[in-house]
Amino acid sequence: MSRYLGLRRLRGARGAHGFRTFRGFGGSGRRVLVAAASVTALSLTAGGCVVVHGEREVLPATTRAEAATALQEFTAAYNKADAAYDASLDAEYTTGALADIDSARLTAGKANSPDGNARHTPLKLTDARFTIPEKAGWPRWFLADAAGNKGGGSRWLLVFTRDGLDETWEAAYLTLVAPDALPKFAVDEDGWAEAVPADATGLAVPPGELSAAYATYLKEGGDGAAAFAEGPHTSAWRALRTKKSTRPGLATQYIDEPMTNGDYAPLALRTEDGGALVFFTTRHFEKQTAAAGTSVPAPNKDVLALTTGEIRQTLTMEFVSNEVALNPRDGGEVEILGRIQGLTAAKGE
Repeated sequence: MSRYLGLRRLRGARGAHGFRTFRGFGGSGRRVLVAAASVTALSLTAGGCVVVHGEREVLPATTRAEAATALQEFTAAYNKADAAYDASLDAEYTTGALADIDSARLTAGKANSPDGNARHTPLKLTDARFTIPEKAGWPRWFLADAAGNKGGGSRWLLVFTRDGLDETWEAAYLTLVAPDALPKFAVDEDGWAEAVPADATGLAVPPGELSAAYATYLKEGGDGAAAFAEGPHTSAWRALRTKKSTRPGLATQYIDEPMTNGDYAPLALRTEDGGALVFFTTRHFEKQTAAAGTSVPAPNKDVLALTTGEIRQTLTMEFVSNEVALNPRDGGEVEILGRIQGLTAAKGE
């Protein structure tokens, strides 16, 4: 849809708090190898050497110690970027939906406060737990679940990914959820979790189709869409949109799109009950059109900082949203546990 509306796409840097947070109220590679087995494990035999390729071997995504280090490095970089309103300072540590959302946040912050963030309070993440799946191939990824000094007591869920052993772990997803909303994960005898493939069957919605199903639900409700449980990110959000869609002198239109490719691919963990916890991304457009003889209400300074064109009769805003959902076995309703959404671009006409 951005190509039709002429919106610029913002990609890059990053951070974690300060964008809009939406939380639900309902109740998560490598195996530790010997030093010689970094990319490939070699074992000598009488006939020569046998190569076990890391890209085909089913291995834990990382060690717990390395996961903890990745979380610490992300937090340190985020704090530097947030304090300076400088997206380049943590660009190396984010990707996908989180990169889009927070890059735009930092860009707007820099435009309005060139000297930095006077209200900066360092993010502190404690009581971190790591859910690390075993899988073959790249990307490999893991879930960090921690308590934060921001977010009203919610748990911070960060999904880290990377495409090779020499690459930096990047946070692709960030959501905040109530502590009692988190499910228990299925783990093996060594404590490693199970990654659920995008095309997995036996769930209410295959993880790879969840983004499109959610976009359809937001447009159509229960008619022709997958079953989503009522809540702040489903029925309540649709009701709010309906209320805002027609106001005296101002009409608002909404368009929702799935995002599933590359760094926006959904990532899912098997839960103890046979379902899955799925992280996924969507894109949303909100177009405000003023009646003849009137004008669009003036947006706030952060929206203006990301706006191209002159706002006269219309303002089209583009948002990226990342969600985390409980995806039950066949026959159940998908429950959106948490959602973080951020403005990434806007166009006035």
